[in-house]
This record gives sequence, C-alpha cells and structure tokens, in this order.
Amino acid sequence: MDRVFNSVWALRIVALVLSLALFLYVKSELETSGREAVPSDEMDVLYNVPLEVYYDDEDLIVTGVPETVNVTISGNSKLILQTKITQDYVVFVDLNSLTIGEHHVTIQNEGFSEKLNVSIDPVALNISIEERVTREFRVEPEMNKRLIAEDYDLKGMTVDPTTVVVTGAKSAIENISYVKATVTGEQGIKNSFQQEANVKVLNAELNRLDVAVQPEKVKVKVEIEEYSRDVPIKIKQIGQLKDGISIEKLWIEPVKLKVYGKKAVIDELKELVVEFDVSDLEESGSYEGKIKVPEKVTAEESSVTIHADIQKELVETADESTEGGTGQQAEDSTE
Repeated sequence: MDRVFNSVWALRIVALVLSLALFLYVKSELETSGREAVPSDEMDVLYNVPLEVYYDDEDLIVTGVPETVNVTISGNSKLILQTKITQDYVVFVDLNSLTIGEHHVTIQNEGFSEKLNVSIDPVALNISIEERVTREFRVEPEMNKRLIAEDYDLKGMTVDPTTVVVTGAKSAIENISYVKATVTGEQGIKNSFQQEANVKVLNAELNRLDVAVQPEKVKVKVEIEEYSRDVPIKIKQIGQLKDGISIEKLWIEPVKLKVYGKKAVIDELKELVVEFDVSDLEESGSYEGKIKVPEKVTAEESSVTIHADIQKELVETADESTEGGTGQQAEDSTE
C-alpha cells in the first residue's frame, strides 16, 4: 500500500479521478439551480369575459351571440398574472363584412401576449343577422281575478301610457301576439289601486320575445267595486182607482237599476218591485216610486220615476137625470 502512494503516477491518477468527480457534481448542481430559477408554465381560466360584437347596430339586429365567454390561457405564470391584473385584452366577433342571414363565425381575440396559449369557449358561433324594426303597440293590462275578494268585482283597468315602442329583429316583431302589463297583489283585494307594471312582449305561445321596449314600465289603474248587476224594475199597482179614472199608459224610468251586495243574493234576483198607489191618482203626470230591495243588497238609486197617462170618464149623476126628465114633462103639458 505504501508503494502505491509513493508512486507519482498513482497519485496523479487518483487526483484526476477526484477532479473529474468534483466537476460532474458541480455541473449537476448548477443545472438544477438554473432550472429552479426559470418560472414553470401554468394554466388559468378567465371566466365571463365580455364578448364584443362589431356590426351596424343602427340598422341590424344580431342574435345567437352570448354576452360572455370563458378564456383559457397557459404559459409563463408571470405573464398570466400580468394579464389578469391589466385585463388589456379583448374578445370579439367582427360582423361588419357579413350580410343579412345565417352565419358561422369564429371568435377572435387581441391583446394577449404572444407567449401565451389562448383558447376560447365556445370557439365559434352560429349567428343570425336581421333587419332592425321598430313598431308601436297598444298595451293590454291584465290581472288574476282570483286575487279579488268574494262579492267584489273588477270593473275596469286603464294603462298610462296606452302604447309602447318595441324594437327588435324583423322576425321577432312579426311574431308579436301580445303586449301585456300584469298587476299583482295580495289575496282578497277590495279597493281600487294603481300599480307600476313591467311590459311583457309575447308570441302566440306566450313565450317572451327578445326585444327592447320603451318604456319598460307603465302605470296600471285598477277599479274594484262591490259585486253588482243590472236588474229589471216592475211596477206593482196597489189601491183602487177612483170612479171615472182609467189608466191609458203607465211606465217607469229607468227600466233597470244597478244593485250591489252579496253575489249569491243578487244572482237570485229576477226583478225589483216598485209599489204604486193609484187610489189618489187624478191627473196625468210623473210620480216618485220607492224601490224595495232584499237585505244585504243596495240599489244605486232609492227611487224611480213613474209616468202615468190617465183618462177621465164623464159620469151622469142621479140629480141631473131627474131634472132633465121633469123639464121634458112640463113642455109636453103646455102643448
């Protein structure tokens, strides 16, 4: 062993091996350290990125374009972080060169670093370009009548303004069947009220149409009244006419009266009766007649006017008949 270490060549060989091993170790450490210094690649998703649409929005309407899309970016983590902070990018579809009709278009982007990989979901869209149309429509108010209390009724509804301006694609405007303003409320409504209501534009199947409405809301005035119905009036004569008096014609004004109250009672009413006492009737003219109504029922008027045309008959009394006969006998005797 001592001979080996006393040999010059042996020492040189050992030194060379040790040097080579040290070199390889240092190189490996440097490569590992260098890889750790370089940022690793990452991936992130930008959700709900606004999708810009470039087209002639004064004369045309585009359908089939979502408001937002999702964008996936991958690459250098520092670039991804910088992109998310600055948001100096845009996602868009350019339709300016397209004509009216159906089209398949690819979503484009600008502003992302060239060192990032960018993918958009969805990649492409099926869109429709149509003529923009504006028309005026009358608004129809509506209300669920089951909200109204028992023995009360909906008498009418008015809208202010009565019309709205609707703008949309030509196909949507041509499919409009209803323009409604619906009012709501708690169960058991008894009083009239006013409410602001949203305007709904519907097709024949009562599906909402994608159109713009101006104004979007209208005022609806709802008139609620106690249940009522027009009931005919009948004259009932009471008493006896005086001798020599006869009725040529007897009629009433008005011929019907509106009555209010419980629905079950009112619906059973066939007529209202006005009693007219003819025992003191001597002259043609107009007379007041009092209305009789059942309990829990109120008439809009407490009385009506009764018109009577009468005729007086000439009645010869017994004294006048006797005097006439005596005079005739005196004349015959003189002769």
